[in-house]
Formats: sequence, C-alpha cells, structure tokens
Amino acid sequence: MSTSERLIESTRELLWERGYVGTSPKAILERAGAGQGSMYHHFKGKPDLALAAIRRTAQEMRATAAALLDGPGTPYERIEAYLRRERDVLRGCPVGRLTMDPDVIADDALRAPVDETLDWLRERIAGLVEEGRERGEFAPSLDGAEIAAAVVATVQGGYVLARASGSPTAFEAGVRGLLSLLATHQNTAA
Repeated sequence: MSTSERLIESTRELLWERGYVGTSPKAILERAGAGQGSMYHHFKGKPDLALAAIRRTAQEMRATAAALLDGPGTPYERIEAYLRRERDVLRGCPVGRLTMDPDVIADDALRAPVDETLDWLRERIAGLVEEGRERGEFAPSLDGAEIAAAVVATVQGGYVLARASGSPTAFEAGVRGLLSLLATHQNTAA
C-alpha cells in the first residue's frame, strides 16, 4: 500500500474513533507509519487528507449498500437485506458518526460527501419502494421518500441506541419493528 493510501486509511480509522479534532496530524502519521513530511507531500494538510478519507468512507458505504439494494429479490427483500446486513453495531456507522462531529458539519467541503451519501441512500430506498408499489408488492399509499427516511433513521438511531446501551439489542429491535411495519404493507395492493 502506498504512503498516500496508508495516510487515507489511517485518517479514516482515526476519524471514526476520535472525530476530526481528535485526529491530529501526528496521530495520522504514527498510525500510517509515515514520515513527518509525507502528509504535506501528498496532501495540502489535514483538511485535504480528511476530505479524501471522508470521500473514501462514503464511497465504501455506497458500494456496500448498493450491493444489497441492487441485488436479487423483491424490493422488500432488498430493503430487508440492507437492514439485516452484518455490521459492527456497537462501533457505529462511520458516515453517521461524522454527522455528530461539529467540525465536519461546520465545514461545507467535509460535510458534502456525508450529505451526498445519505441523500443517495434515501433516494435508492425510495426508488425501491416506488418499484414495489408499481409491481403491486407494496400498498399504493406508501410514500417512498417517507419510508426511505424511516429506514435511514432506524439504522442511524439504532446505532446510537446500541452504543448507549452497550448492546446490539436496540438496533436489532428497531430493524425488526420497521420490517414488521413495512411487511404489513406488502401485497395489499394486489
């Protein structure tokens, strides 16, 4: 792995663990096993490196979600696959955690990949709900944008509740509850 890749990966990990302020250039260099001038050789500084790391994290999240949301099955089954996918619930969502970082949210450039990713996720899920409505798998009364917002809120809120309790139980309960509500709207349109 190149030095710039090690710097990006180290920054990604540190942002997830410590947040923007807690991610010092010294910590990045130590984690990456890189020399003192390497950050500035490859990046303009910490903000530039953090942006590269946030973009990479956002791309990974999209790829993981797309593999499930674009995979086989009915729209309900694909939403269910996304909700039930294996994740480290107690560690939280690397993109969602960035929304709680005041330094990321205050910086338009750093916040942009976070906003874009969450918007993409909501749009993709809303599209699945609409697809299900068109195919007669979901009731016509379902609003794709509202269901998508509920799915994203359940996942992100589930991470928060699981971390607060130290147990994935709250996350799992939220997913089961949302799926049972969504299941009640299946096949009623046919």
